[in-house]
Amino acid sequence: MKVGIIGASGYSGEVLVKLLLGHPRVTLAAVTSRTHAGQPLATVMPAVRGRDRGLKFVDSDAAALAASDIELFFLALPHGAAATFARALVPAGKRVIDLSADFRIADLATYQHYYGAHAAPELLPQARFVLPELTAPAWRQEVKLVAAPGCYPTSVLVPLVPLLRAGLVTREHIVVNAYSGVTGAGRKLEEAYLYAERAESTKAYGLVKHRHLAEIEEQLALHTGAPTCLQFNPHLAPMRRGIATTITVPAAPGATIAQLYAAWRAAYAGAAFVQLLPTGETPDTAHVVGTNRIDLSAVHDPRTGNFILTSAEDNLMKGASGQAVQIMNLWCGFPETDGLG
Repeated sequence: MKVGIIGASGYSGEVLVKLLLGHPRVTLAAVTSRTHAGQPLATVMPAVRGRDRGLKFVDSDAAALAASDIELFFLALPHGAAATFARALVPAGKRVIDLSADFRIADLATYQHYYGAHAAPELLPQARFVLPELTAPAWRQEVKLVAAPGCYPTSVLVPLVPLLRAGLVTREHIVVNAYSGVTGAGRKLEEAYLYAERAESTKAYGLVKHRHLAEIEEQLALHTGAPTCLQFNPHLAPMRRGIATTITVPAAPGATIAQLYAAWRAAYAGAAFVQLLPTGETPDTAHVVGTNRIDLSAVHDPRTGNFILTSAEDNLMKGASGQAVQIMNLWCGFPETDGLG
């Protein structure tokens, strides 16, 4: 099957290139970039020399791509730009996996509150947010447009959803502190992301109204059947890749750590990319970077009555490109782990 990447020169696009060049069941047929159009892929990404198949970057022409014989496209673009390409590709019958935020939020008013005007609101009813370990498999036959989850939301939803479904934790007073590597901000030249500014420096940002909060709360409601409000505190950490998230949530009366782990095991039995660590052993970003895995653990604090949930993932893999390939595999009937190690 031929696949293409629109916006292939960013961080998530580059990871997608590497994954798809090594995938046993697809052929990477197009990589687009307005900046690098006409340049050989291996010149822009020397890491793929020798396996680049002679690919060159082409201009991001939505109409030409829609008329091509490529069956599935990944949109590795900023929000707003992605929707304009989906508007051309979806009516042409192409399958589309969007790594941006454009189709992650079903409610248009909520999207507008956090992101501004939507470039293709008519496509929102056709889109499906898919977190493979949590979304019921019927989506595979129902849609042509899939929104891949954000990196922070994945790190929160995977540990929290099964516990809310099981009634083991409360919906109030949930506090999330999450730490992301600087690649989460995308490939751009800004003073705040220069090495000299970020090395030996950690800071909170986006407090109260971080854009991913809308996605997290909407998905918690959809997956657990009731509104859930949480305090989300993202931080920028002095590392290139990875997300470490700590969730403090009050335990429901009588809930035990054994019941919590039982709920996780029931939810993720057979899940290739979810690893449960023993209580007391906290996940480490160093152990998940370069993988499509998310590691989870939890402890109970009898003094406060809280469960403390911890997760770690690679923001460019399980938080973006790896998860997008996982979605493609499920959508196309391939083994879920193909191309993902």
